[in-house]
Amino acid sequence: MKLWEIAHSRTGDKGNISNISLIAYDMKDFELIREKVTTDKVKDFFKDIVKGEVVRYELPNVGALNFVMYDALGGGVTRSLSLDKHGKSLSSYILEMEI
Repeated sequence: MKLWEIAHSRTGDKGNISNISLIAYDMKDFELIREKVTTDKVKDFFKDIVKGEVVRYELPNVGALNFVMYDALGGGVTRSLSLDKHGKSLSSYILEMEI
């Protein structure tokens, strides 16, 4: 199953750091997301983009995970040559992850 089937996502940025949240549509799916979407899996999924550490924060009361990905935006908004300098499309991309 793809993540988009059970969750939605939002993305933010600060400098060269991307912040991606995964929010379960239904609380019953949060445990599955928590189990399957690990920092290692996210780091591997974004291996061509994320050069630094990936840290996961859990928000079980709202059924969400938040991933902070360091060295992830090609040097940051003012330095990146990427078409998506803020990394906003990363939220759509993570929802394609197979779990």
